[in-house]
Amino acid sequence: MMLIEPTRREQATRQAVHRRLVESDGAESLVQASSDDVRQRIAGLIACEDPLLSVECRDRVLAQVLNDVTGLGVLEPLLADPTVDEIMVNGSGRCYVERAGVLEAVPLAIDDDGIIRLVDRVLAPLALRLDRSSPMVEARLADGSRLHAVIPPLAIDGPCLTIRRFGNRQLGVDAFGVDPESSEQLRELIESGANVVISGGTGSGKTTLLNAMTGFVGAAERIITIEETAELRLPQPHVVRLEARTANAEGMGAITVRELVRAALRMRPDRLVVGEVRGAEALDLLQALNTGHEGSLSTVHANSPLDALRRLSTLALFGETGLPFEAVCDQLRSAVDVIVQVARAKGGAREIVSVAEVVADVDGFAVHALLQRDDGQLRLCGRRARQARRVPR
Repeated sequence: MMLIEPTRREQATRQAVHRRLVESDGAESLVQASSDDVRQRIAGLIACEDPLLSVECRDRVLAQVLNDVTGLGVLEPLLADPTVDEIMVNGSGRCYVERAGVLEAVPLAIDDDGIIRLVDRVLAPLALRLDRSSPMVEARLADGSRLHAVIPPLAIDGPCLTIRRFGNRQLGVDAFGVDPESSEQLRELIESGANVVISGGTGSGKTTLLNAMTGFVGAAERIITIEETAELRLPQPHVVRLEARTANAEGMGAITVRELVRAALRMRPDRLVVGEVRGAEALDLLQALNTGHEGSLSTVHANSPLDALRRLSTLALFGETGLPFEAVCDQLRSAVDVIVQVARAKGGAREIVSVAEVVADVDGFAVHALLQRDDGQLRLCGRRARQARRVPR
């Protein structure tokens, strides 16, 4: 979708309509009105302000004002573009989007105050705030997209806004460069109850792959998902979604991922799916995996399967239970069966680069590859040594 910069005449008409709405308190009444009434009211104001405006220009101004009143203003065309994966606004008029793993600059007529107003519109119903005393915030849009905003004094060059989008289209593992044979191997891992951790860097597609692999779980199983910001959209009918909550403007009411992991264990899960392990919840997850909750899945930031195991062991120490490091490592080796490593290719495409099984090693962590990408193909290079936790149906 190509963004068309508004002409000065269009901008002047748009600003005049805004003034009329503010002076008459019309913006508040439009919030409760139907979409047809809103469109007719704004179209009438545009015709009054500039009756000689061409039909094409009038339609553009109408769309812009509608976005301002009922949506997120100049960001709405980008949010409506299914090819946009991420939106990054770096202060007044500086905007970049990511499409298919490639960043590109786009024109955006918005100033610093306009960025803050857009964020405030999202935060208002969530009892969150963004100001100098609380200059950083994270929230979720109605469509599930994740919003993160930082303002001065933390953001030196002006307010910065990042929106990570999660499309409605469900992707399978084939979107990660997986052929049917390798896809069947991944399906067998899930059906046999393997505890799987997906590892990768920022923007490598960990959550998308987690969503795809969880699609292999049977429809009769009860799945409980736990996320800091709800992103997963599973096709199964019996899914319970839990989302952590940040503190409100008074600093109260926070619910952490760790608390949700503990709560989920009392909800009779067949599978636990933790969107991302970032802190002390790692210890509670390991204990859950070692006490009968097999077949669970999660993700972690790491650059290799071995790095993933080391990072999980370090995060588990944040649990502050006084367990020796060796005991944590023993639990980790017992709990996690398989690490799936995902990364971006040179062209920006996301792909699975390896699938490794955790093997016993008294001196630390060790893995051996089950699938490995070679010459652009994910190839079978080993067989599982660990016994399946479940009998595949």
